[in-house]
Amino acid sequence: MSFSDDAVKAKLSALNETQESIVTVAQWVMFHRRHSERIVQIWLQKIRDSPPPKRLNLIYLANEIAQQSKARSKPEFLHAFSPVVAEATAAAYTGTSNEIQQKLRRVVEVWRQRSVFEAPILDAVEGRVNEIDKTRSTGKQSLGGTLFKGPSAGSTPSELQPLIPLQVALNKAAIGSKTSATTANSEYEKLHDPQAAQPTPPVHAARLSSLLKTLANAESSVSEVIKSRRALIDGLEKLLATNRSELEKDESLAAQLAERRVQSDTKKRDVEDAIMRGLSTDDASGANAGNGDGPELTRPEPEALTPPPVEALTPVGSPKQEPSALSHGPFAEGPQATIPEGLSLQGIGQADYGTGYPDQSSISPGGGNDFDLSAKRRKTNHEEDYSQFAAGELDADIAELIAQGQKQ
Repeated sequence: MSFSDDAVKAKLSALNETQESIVTVAQWVMFHRRHSERIVQIWLQKIRDSPPPKRLNLIYLANEIAQQSKARSKPEFLHAFSPVVAEATAAAYTGTSNEIQQKLRRVVEVWRQRSVFEAPILDAVEGRVNEIDKTRSTGKQSLGGTLFKGPSAGSTPSELQPLIPLQVALNKAAIGSKTSATTANSEYEKLHDPQAAQPTPPVHAARLSSLLKTLANAESSVSEVIKSRRALIDGLEKLLATNRSELEKDESLAAQLAERRVQSDTKKRDVEDAIMRGLSTDDASGANAGNGDGPELTRPEPEALTPPPVEALTPVGSPKQEPSALSHGPFAEGPQATIPEGLSLQGIGQADYGTGYPDQSSISPGGGNDFDLSAKRRKTNHEEDYSQFAAGELDADIAELIAQGQKQ
């Protein structure tokens, strides 16, 4: 298969975790070692775009290519991998499970044990990995793990949520740029060391070419950091402007509330003073009244108690009766009792009063006494009463019966 970008991408996409697949792709890549730099750039981009399991396979592929290149003394891929291997390892390490991360660390240990890459490059790789672990542990402690590792809407304020992706991008770019810049500066100092032995011109030219690429990659990484930091600063400035505007409103509201509090306090003092002045006036008036200086207070006279009206014992509308013989003499009750005409009280004893009958000794024999006259008078009055009653009040039939009884 002829070399092309699509051919490289196809080979990398067909890569799997089996040893056979990794060795086969590594041989094809090493066959096109003249295009090592382009192949490594495509490989790096593939790591950035792939899921975590696929990233591990790509690191295995780089390990196979690098070890075979060192064993065969064909350094093209070693020079091509050196500027980007730290960034690629960090990209493969970030966001993966603990199992995959341990496998990646094992690969880095193999590189150091076998001296596949130079020590500064391996130091940069380990530094990037350790920085990711440190950032992850710090992210768990900061804001409940919401600033760097998958923020949740419930724990992060809505005003800060737009800044989180910017901060995450900046952290990733900063880690990559730090490693790239360290590697580039190290290679530059090594290549330009006046005390170092000068290599042959072809080797020197190859090293200078590799240094240029390393410096370009480092410069690109730093530019990415600058871009991410500016985006974060823009977001922070917008948030700052919003908070400054809100601060002015809060300060104005605080001043208004303070002014109203002072006014209310002054009004309260005035009301309390008025209450105290009123109490003082009342106390003075009471004291003057007790000393006789003020107007005397008169006790109100109680209203006279009047008994309720007594209801008449005689029903209203009862017929008025003429006084009978029982209302006179010794049988009369009350102060209105009078002695009948011709009746003497002589000879009436205390026992007679008790029974209500007159003593027989005081009555004249022969029926000519006053008692008989009184009885006749009482009978005559009775007859007159009936006749008067019948004439005006009774029905005609009843009046006739009464009149027949009177004739008899």
